[in-house]
Parts: sequence; C-alpha cells; structure tokens
Amino acid sequence: MPSRYRTLAALLVVLAVMLGVTSYSVTLYRLFCSFTGANGTTQRVADNDTALSNRSIMVRFNTDVAPGMPWRFTPVQQSVTLRLGENKLVFFRAENLSDHAITGHATFNVTPDKSGLYFKKIQCFCFTEERLGPHQAVDMPVTFFVDPAMARDPNTEDVDQITLSYTFFISKRPDGAADLARFTPGSPELGERYFVAQCSGCHAPDRARVGPALAGVVGRLAGRSPGYPYSHALAAAGLTWTPATLDKWLTNPQAFLPGALMPMHVADPAERRAIIAYLATLHPEQQASAK
Repeated sequence: MPSRYRTLAALLVVLAVMLGVTSYSVTLYRLFCSFTGANGTTQRVADNDTALSNRSIMVRFNTDVAPGMPWRFTPVQQSVTLRLGENKLVFFRAENLSDHAITGHATFNVTPDKSGLYFKKIQCFCFTEERLGPHQAVDMPVTFFVDPAMARDPNTEDVDQITLSYTFFISKRPDGAADLARFTPGSPELGERYFVAQCSGCHAPDRARVGPALAGVVGRLAGRSPGYPYSHALAAAGLTWTPATLDKWLTNPQAFLPGALMPMHVADPAERRAIIAYLATLHPEQQASAK
C-alpha cells in the first residue's frame, strides 16, 4: 500500500476514535465520577456491610428545582448526625403545584467534593425518573451511610460536615417513569421505610427478635404470637390488634396498656398510619414459611 494511503488510513482511524470519545464523553465522565467520587458524586450500593465507627458526622440537606419546574421540593429534616457506617433514613417532600402530571429527574452531589467517594446510597428517588400527579405531595425516602473508610483517609480527616444537595429538573425521558404515589402519606411502601428505620431493631416480620414476629399481626389477638414470652399485661389484655388499637399502642404503649414493656413509641400520626398500612400487608404465612 502506498505510504499516502497508509497515512490516510491512520488519520481516519484517529478521527473515528476521536468521534467515538466525543460521542461517549458524557457517559465516560459520569462513569469516572461515579467510580472516583469526583465533583462530589455519591456512590450507589445494594447494602451496608461495614462496621460502625466511633466517629460521627453531620449531614445537611439542600434542595432546589430548575427554572420552569413547578414543584415545591424541600428536606423534611434540615440535618442529621450519624456515626460512620450507620444506616440513616431521611425524607424529602415534593409537591406538584401544577394542574397536570410532571415527570422529574433529580441530580445530586455532596460537598466537600472529596467526601463523595464515601457517601453511599442504598435507596434513593434520584436513581429513576419520577412522576408526580397534579397537586400531589409525597415524602420521598433516601437511605444512605457514610463509609467508615473515610476516617482512615488523611485527605478527609478535617471533614465533620457533609452537605447533600438535590436539584429536580423536568425529565426529558418521561416514558416508563416510576409513580411517586407509592410514597403518599399512609402508603404501605412508605410505611415499610418507617418500619425499617424505627422498628426493625427489635421486630422482624418472619421471626421473633427482641419483640415478637409481626407477620399477621393485624387481626391477631394480642400476646398470641407462638413461642414469644409476652409480658403478663399484654398476654392478659384480651384485645385484638386492629388499625385503631395499633395506633393507640404505637402512640404510647404504657399509657394504652399499663404494665407493657415496649419502650418505643411513634409520635407522628402520619408515620403511625403508614407503619400500620405496611403491617397490614404482612400475612401469617410469611412467618410460617420462614420456619
């Protein structure tokens, strides 16, 4: 092959490579940020298998909407303090102020940027396109933890606060979006998040832990889960767990049933309603099948 053709062929290969890199530059950059935490990009993980650290950190929350996005979007809590390695559930409230459904997509990052490599999300509305109906309001959960490995990085030894920021945009790909109605007040899906955050330390649906198994609890006689050593007060109460009695129990167990031993309560009525809706989805066979 004449040298001029070899040169032309080489130039065409270089041009093709450059065009390919240009075409996929955004995707490649996102992958780079996701892998390294650059620009405060958080990490996505399926679960938390880390050990708790003695070091604590404050996480603050910041929210915004893009111009032309008719949503109100705010953090339910302004900040939380947690230990490194500790799972934390927080909520963000979104309200569609318009007369028609809108699909949104959230961008996110953390500051300082160098903390992005260690900020790990297990569950977040920001992973998918989200549809919100007209004038609908929802509380959207985010479950995250900060990796204890951050305490061993000299570059982050000065970090004692992290700010997690979100901005919602109108989605350019609304087809197939998830419906945020799954997180409306009182929904079982939202109740499951509250249950995991507030109740799972003592209770599981399928087995006794510190407290009795809860599969089939709605409609069951109190103090009757097989194999669990109930207090005399609960075993002799003679009451049936209905949404009404569960609400009174979760509000203040000792006031509702003097002599009860459960130390926890759920102060917020909306959270109680959601937890009870979730408990109503747990059927007795879930416990039996797990034995």
